[in-house]
Amino acid sequence: MSLFVLYESASGFALFEQTESDEIGQFLEEMQDAMADISRMSKVIKLKAFMPFKSAEEALTAANDLSEGILNEYLKNFLEMNLPTGGKKDKKGKVQLGVLDTKLASAISDELGISCTTKDPVPELIRAVRLHFAKYVKKLEENDLTRASLGLAHSYSRSKVKFNVNRQDNMIIQCICLLDTLDKDINTFAMRVKEWYGWHFPELVKIVGDNYKYARLCKAIKVRTSLSDESLDALQEILDDDEGLAKQIVEASKTSMGYDISDIDMLNIQTFADRVINLEEYRQRLREYLNQRMHSVAPNLSSLVGEIVGARLISHAGS
Repeated sequence: MSLFVLYESASGFALFEQTESDEIGQFLEEMQDAMADISRMSKVIKLKAFMPFKSAEEALTAANDLSEGILNEYLKNFLEMNLPTGGKKDKKGKVQLGVLDTKLASAISDELGISCTTKDPVPELIRAVRLHFAKYVKKLEENDLTRASLGLAHSYSRSKVKFNVNRQDNMIIQCICLLDTLDKDINTFAMRVKEWYGWHFPELVKIVGDNYKYARLCKAIKVRTSLSDESLDALQEILDDDEGLAKQIVEASKTSMGYDISDIDMLNIQTFADRVINLEEYRQRLREYLNQRMHSVAPNLSSLVGEIVGARLISHAGS
């Protein structure tokens, strides 16, 4: 029985024929020692046929099919053209094809009726072919083969990454993790604003506890002595039209026990309050985005437990 070996490279498909079957079958250790010597390996296995890929797209398609164990038309035609007695008409089984992947071996056997094997000495022969492939194929330089392998590796990796990006649950996982981080940071920063501005207007934190509203009030009031009845409208806008709270703030500013503060200190407090406001507004936009994603990806889960809890469940379960 003649043994042929299929080798898939980044440049194309190659078919090799074993020439010294008895020696290979009985002395695998000797063959491993001889692999580094091309003159000795050329007597063990010779190139039967080589079909290069016509484009990078064709090479990528072949790589994707091979990774799934699929026999595509390109490889099917190559085997039918170059195997001497291949095909379903080969009832005597005079040809055996050596491949590395068991799924591909099954596909070739089912479609073409060719006896395939993945056992020794096939792995050792393919290792030897991989080592000396550029020397077997005329006009194929080692650098060309390296560039082709590198280009195919990048294309194959990009194609696999694209499939993962399209999974929208990944976006939900990242979004809920970012929301958790923002909540911690905003609470920490808002506490620092309250402590800092509290030296100047300590009564304000007892009237308004909400971090976002407090930061906006800090930015609007600035120096507490500037507050008057004319400031009520601006305060009510921040406090959701709560006139009572606005009047409490104005009255508290008149009897405040806080320290006076310099212009440069107030400027720094205002700048930090701006950061807290921007972070909170971004958190609100991110929350809206998460709600939309959850209703699109997991509407039933959102209805049952809510968007935030549902997103946490997806995050714990993993993508």
